[in-house]
Amino acid sequence: MADLDVLLAGRLFCDLVFSGSSLPAPGAEVFADGFVLSPGGTANRAVAAARLGSRTGLLAVVGRDVFGDELTRLLAAEPGLDLRWLRRAPGARTAVTVAVTDEHERSFITYEEPGTRVPATWPGRLPTATTCHVGLAEELPEWVSRLRAAGTTVFGGVGWDASHEWSPLVLERLEQVDVFVPNEVEAVNYTRTDDAAAAAKLLADRVGTVVVTRGARGSLAVDAATGEQVEEPAVAVAALDPTGAGDVFVAGLMSATTLGWDLPTRVRFAGLVASLSVRSLGGAASAPHPADVLSFLRERRPDGDFDVIHDWALAGARDLQEDQ
Repeated sequence: MADLDVLLAGRLFCDLVFSGSSLPAPGAEVFADGFVLSPGGTANRAVAAARLGSRTGLLAVVGRDVFGDELTRLLAAEPGLDLRWLRRAPGARTAVTVAVTDEHERSFITYEEPGTRVPATWPGRLPTATTCHVGLAEELPEWVSRLRAAGTTVFGGVGWDASHEWSPLVLERLEQVDVFVPNEVEAVNYTRTDDAAAAAKLLADRVGTVVVTRGARGSLAVDAATGEQVEEPAVAVAALDPTGAGDVFVAGLMSATTLGWDLPTRVRFAGLVASLSVRSLGGAASAPHPADVLSFLRERRPDGDFDVIHDWALAGARDLQEDQ
C-alpha cells in the first residue's frame, strides 16, 4: 500500500471571504452579509480530500506570521491530513486572498511573496502516493517524475492567467501528467477554441484523460485511450459561495480515483462534493464529509446513478461514528 492516497503540492493562501456583496467603487464602502477565514489555494484540495477519507499529504510553505499561525491551526485540526511537509518560512509573509462573493460570481485581491512558493526539491524521503496533484503554470519539480515512474497517477491543473497569454508551454507540460483538470475558461483559451467539448478532445490527445469543469453547467470528461466521453450535469443546490468549488471537485476526482471507480462515477462524485461545498462560505471550510454526502443523497435524491456513492458514504459515516 502507498504511504498516501492523495499528495498535494502547491501554494497556500489565507482566504478572507466576504459574502453577499461586491467590490466597492473607489472611495466607497460596502457591507457584507457573511465572513469566514478559511485555508485557501492547495489547502482547499487537501482539506476536501482528507474529509472524504483519503490519507492526504500536503507540501506547502506559509510564513511565520499571524496568518500562517491560523492556517496551521486550522489544517492541524483536520483528521487524515498529514502536515509533516508543511514548512514555516522565516521572514516571509503568508499569502492572503480577499474574496468578495455572491451565489454567482466572486472577485479576488491577493498578496503573495516568493518565499511561500512550492519548494523545488522534496524535503527528506519522498513518500509513495496513489495520486498526486501539481500545477502546470511552471516547470514541474523532478520528484513528480519519480512519483509517476513509481506508479502514481499525476493530476495537473492551472490557475488564472493574469497575463491573458495562455502560454502554449503549459500544453507542452501535459505529457508529464496523466489527468488534466482545467475549467472551461482555461480549456478554451489554452486550445484557442470556443467550445469546451472541442477543447477537451484536443487536450486529451496530449494528456490521456481530461476533465473540464463548467460551474453550474456541470463537467465533461474525455479518455483518449478508450474513447470514452462523459458529460455530467451539476447537482442543483442553493449556492452561497462558489469559492474553492473547483478545488473540491479535484479532490473528489482524486479520491474517487484511489477507490478504483469508473470514469462516469468519478466525475459524478467530484461534481456532487463540489456542489455541496458551495452551500456555505469558504472552499476548505465548506468541504463535505461522507455523512454530509449521505444526508444529501437521502434527502434530495438527485437524478442519476448514485448507488456506489451512497454505499461509500454510508460506510464512511459508519466508520466515523465508530471512531468517535
